[in-house]
Amino acid sequence: MALYGELGTGKTTLVRGIAAGLEVPPHIVNSPTFVLIHEYQGRVPLAHVDLYRIEAQPELQHIGISDYLDGQTVVAIEWADKGLLELPDNRFEVYLSHRSARTRKVILRARGTAMRGLLARVLKQHEALKAADSLQLARPIR
Repeated sequence: MALYGELGTGKTTLVRGIAAGLEVPPHIVNSPTFVLIHEYQGRVPLAHVDLYRIEAQPELQHIGISDYLDGQTVVAIEWADKGLLELPDNRFEVYLSHRSARTRKVILRARGTAMRGLLARVLKQHEALKAADSLQLARPIR
């Protein structure tokens, strides 16, 4: 999962929510800005990567992102634009931006056949739940 957004748009907060869904206590999740990668063990492993301090593409080869792209680990990469050459073809891209001091705009894009299929299944399930009045959202997911 490639995360994009300015400082303070909620990238780490989103990773905390993902961690909670994986049964990792969200309060232990913090930005790995200085160590670059934090690993958490939950229902499935979570690797939280922060590329904010990366200045050149060759630095990426030494931090080992590819070691986590094993299909068994959820990988969330903050400042993913700094690591474009290392990102897998199949990925979710999450774009976060400020709407106001307390609200954010979120855009989710699926790259690659596998992720587009997964997103289509999630949206189909969302529509079924919404039709059954089991789920209420302020705005539709797109």
